[in-house]
Amino acid sequence: MYHNILVPVVFDNEHDITAPVKLAGILKTPEAKITFLHVIERVPSYAISYITNEFQNEMRMALHDELEKLAKHLPGAEGQVVEGHSGRTIVEYAKEHRNDLIIIASHRPGMEDYFLGSTASHVVRHASCAVHVVR
Repeated sequence: MYHNILVPVVFDNEHDITAPVKLAGILKTPEAKITFLHVIERVPSYAISYITNEFQNEMRMALHDELEKLAKHLPGAEGQVVEGHSGRTIVEYAKEHRNDLIIIASHRPGMEDYFLGSTASHVVRHASCAVHVVR
């Protein structure tokens, strides 16, 4: 059983969050803290001038609202939105917040994953805590 669980969340069609949420509910202690984390990739400097601050704030708030909807399903859960490189940011967040488990969804690897590496594989290789990868 785990006391401080991190569940990175991506809102796309390739990653189904249902299984990681269910697994977090199974593996948590009754008083566990669960954090649903979404990492916003940094916008390249050449494109940042085309995106208003208002749009960025609205997007961040919408993402946070979606994470909070997920959190309602599990006692002790909350949503967090951070900015950075997804793999590195997840590993750093888990270390800083002393998570004892990361539950991360993964898609079936394609050819690009063998050359560039996926977020899940980066987390598995670099996390200092237990990692469950869910497909």
